[in-house]
Amino acid sequence: MESNYHTLKRTDNQLLVISHLTQLLTYVTGFGGLIVPLVIWATQKDRVEDMDAHGKAILNFQLSIIIYSILSIPLVFVFGLGVLTLILVGILAFLMPIINAIKASNGELPSYPLSLNFVS
Repeated sequence: MESNYHTLKRTDNQLLVISHLTQLLTYVTGFGGLIVPLVIWATQKDRVEDMDAHGKAILNFQLSIIIYSILSIPLVFVFGLGVLTLILVGILAFLMPIINAIKASNGELPSYPLSLNFVS
């Protein structure tokens, strides 16, 4: 008789919250905001309910933030608007993980604005 043990997923809102908040490691260490959520998502997506959706949203958001930051750098020299866009990207990259961590603790799916779809 076969067991369905491997197909069952556990509900772990705390791990979902932690995966969102690990994006803030970039502000502390300068890196890790993409690497740590990627490792959590890759290792837990088959074990934790909704981890796949949350992990993909986090990765898409972090990759989008990197792209927006890279595109803002030439705008600093061309129009001076790059400084404003870098500030806005920094604020967005700080606030959205906190907002989505709160959503994750309530069992809601994340929503990151201006997030490009790289991982689907």
